[in-house]
Amino acid sequence: MNENTKSVNRTSAEQRSLLPSRVGQKIQKHWRLIVITIPFVWLLLFFLLPFFIVAKISVAELKIASPPFSNMFEWTDSGIVTVRIVFDNFIYIMTDNLYFDTYLNSVKIAAVSTFVCLLFGYPIAYGIVRSGPLAKPIFLFLVILPFWTSFLLRVYAWMGLLSDQGTINSILIALGIIDEPIQMLYTEFAVYIGIVYTYMPFMILPLYANLEKLDGSLNEAAADLGSRPTNTFFKVTLPLTMPGVIAGSLLVFIPATGEYVIPDLLGGGNVQMIGRVLYNEFSRNTDWPVASAVALTMLFLLVLPIIVFQYYQGKSTGGK
Repeated sequence: MNENTKSVNRTSAEQRSLLPSRVGQKIQKHWRLIVITIPFVWLLLFFLLPFFIVAKISVAELKIASPPFSNMFEWTDSGIVTVRIVFDNFIYIMTDNLYFDTYLNSVKIAAVSTFVCLLFGYPIAYGIVRSGPLAKPIFLFLVILPFWTSFLLRVYAWMGLLSDQGTINSILIALGIIDEPIQMLYTEFAVYIGIVYTYMPFMILPLYANLEKLDGSLNEAAADLGSRPTNTFFKVTLPLTMPGVIAGSLLVFIPATGEYVIPDLLGGGNVQMIGRVLYNEFSRNTDWPVASAVALTMLFLLVLPIIVFQYYQGKSTGGK
């Protein structure tokens, strides 16, 4: 009897010792699924769920209540659930010229700002990559340094620089270049300055990461074959760094399109962008259904072309 008890205890001990190894094997077998599940759950909670809430509000009707919109599902006296969906909000923003002009102006400002960031960001990233081992971390530190300061504080600093009695006008008057202050603040020019300054690091860092991985021997081989530096740049360096160009452009263009703080502070209400329209509809007009329709329309205008572009880019890469 004792021997049977000892054998049972020995068997259970062996099973307990094998349990951690079995768990480890299962984790090792399904580690990819576990790693992918975590970001998907994050996106579900903090992107898809708010997206569906906004989508539900966009097909509701405005009501003087709290919250200021009608319910999608309503119970009738007979106990039947009715679903009420209206698309009047989308029809309204599509027929009103205010929203069309604001969308167009937002895309124009974001596109021009992205081009300027690329125009100045590419040489900066290229210069950082080609700098020495001591200077490279210093330059990268200077690029990241603005993130250590409050975003609002940096925008307010530009208000002081661009105002009529600001630093820039004072220097120009002292040098005798101008006699009267130039109106820079509360103009579209000030909005461009603020967006380019704010989002320039988002262009430089992806370009730097892409240029850093570039094989320098390719440029040397092109030079040995008689290619000029300009020709080598446009035919070798630029095509190989297009993923960095696209990534940086998207990181600048997408948030710049929906920017609110910079147009409000530096534009002073004179530059209409879609972020300010959203704020007015949500806060001042308290028209949540129209504001949600504006937000969804902007999302589709930005995301759908990117999805189509990524699809065809992946298709062309797979074809190669």
